[in-house]
Amino acid sequence: MDQVELRQLRCLVAIVDEGTFTDAAIALGVSQAAVSRTLAGLERALGVRLLRRTSREVTPTATGLRVVRRARRVLADVADLVQEAGSGHTLLRIGYAWSAVGRHTVAFQRNWTAAHPGTDLHLVRVNTPSAGLAEGTCDLAVVRRPLADRRFESAIVGLERRLCAVAADDPLGRRRSVRLADLTGRTVLTDRRTGTTTPELWPAPSRPAVEETHSVDDWLTEIAAGRGIGVTAESTANQYPRPGIVYRPVRDAEPVAVRLAWWREDPHPARQAVLELLGELYRTG
Repeated sequence: MDQVELRQLRCLVAIVDEGTFTDAAIALGVSQAAVSRTLAGLERALGVRLLRRTSREVTPTATGLRVVRRARRVLADVADLVQEAGSGHTLLRIGYAWSAVGRHTVAFQRNWTAAHPGTDLHLVRVNTPSAGLAEGTCDLAVVRRPLADRRFESAIVGLERRLCAVAADDPLGRRRSVRLADLTGRTVLTDRRTGTTTPELWPAPSRPAVEETHSVDDWLTEIAAGRGIGVTAESTANQYPRPGIVYRPVRDAEPVAVRLAWWREDPHPARQAVLELLGELYRTG
């Protein structure tokens, strides 16, 4: 990987965009021989052929098409990095799996912008156990269950009630609240990777049947169709009101802890400010 250079990726993209080595050399301001050498070095580093050359045209191989797509993203990311560093603005990406911080989401975004105008806040939905931390798509993450991965550290910023989600015509939907025992004979839809509900929420003799879903959208669709029910943190109800679904408090269930997570060895500089703002919103909200 250390043998691949940005100039090689720029060269490859220029050849594909311009259509010939000669035109790519003009666009890059180098000689045609330099373009040929740079491409050859990239192909050696990757161990694959990227382009087919004929007397009339240059076309990418199948592998070349994939590399070009990735090269464009890499070059765009580098350009964004340079612009961000030069402008003095920084980007803070906070990942979440299902529902950000629920009813506090808009207040969090607005309060952050007012207090930290030099740091652009982006909320990123990533349905993985680390809500994007492990994948490198975010700098901090809001999670609702402890992370077993020791590379990460987290702190609780608030608590949320557990709610039961049922189809609007379900008899449970006519109640003001439910108990865990009311759900024993039902099928509970869960997300094993990121969800907060597991069979262990119920006493061993009275655990309900469990069926797995793979995203909040699938979860909502199945519940609205009456194919199961859900138990979730109250933030889901705030983030995803859906016609055909009602949410009712589960009055004897433990609340869900909302955590902010970060890389243990490389916490983002904004971590403390985010912790304080989220903690304040949950305390006063």
